[in-house]
Amino acid sequence: MHPENALRRRLLIAGAAGLAAAGTGALPGTAHARDAVVEPDIDSTATWGARSPRGTISVLQYRPSRLVVHHTVSADTSDFSRARAHAHAHWVQDLHMDRNGWVDTGYHFLVSRGGWITEGRHGSLRALTDGRNFVQGSHTSGQNNQSIGVACEGAYHDGAVPPAAQWEVLVTLCAYVCARYGVPSAQIYGHKDYGDTLCPGVLHDMLPRLREEVAAARAA
Repeated sequence: MHPENALRRRLLIAGAAGLAAAGTGALPGTAHARDAVVEPDIDSTATWGARSPRGTISVLQYRPSRLVVHHTVSADTSDFSRARAHAHAHWVQDLHMDRNGWVDTGYHFLVSRGGWITEGRHGSLRALTDGRNFVQGSHTSGQNNQSIGVACEGAYHDGAVPPAAQWEVLVTLCAYVCARYGVPSAQIYGHKDYGDTLCPGVLHDMLPRLREEVAAARAA
């Protein structure tokens, strides 16, 4: 693994007592402690150069009650770079806007195979930071006005599993989202819980582990 990615992973999972303690002395752009969980480094839509939304994005004036995990069914790339995470964010946005006809990316956040997080739908990061409202997504039928959609880069069917960097940062992101919005760790679901789909593949089988690790991260 590239040294930069290894360092970044350590900073992301260090927690309040580790390298990112209290947000002081940490390297610029890295995670820091907030509300007893690690605040992950999330690249905003402006940072990765997203297209402007094709219309108005609704901001819901209440908190979400759950998280829904997806996979994007993109290539299981071995390119773990930040540039690749940005390219993936562009690919998803183009797919959702140009093929699906949606106003913007359907997911709120995406986690790359290298462990980089990108904001999906415009306004998601600002709302998460505030912790009192969220933007309506387009990721799960019947759940878009109740849940935060988190999508993992890759296709996790037929025995494929997420890389360690992606899994660790997924845990960190979910723990932070749950903490900011007051969502119980048990309220993390997969796309297939709400529809006739195989999404998120093997990640659905890993949801019990995800809930446990998110709960542990919040208790640390």
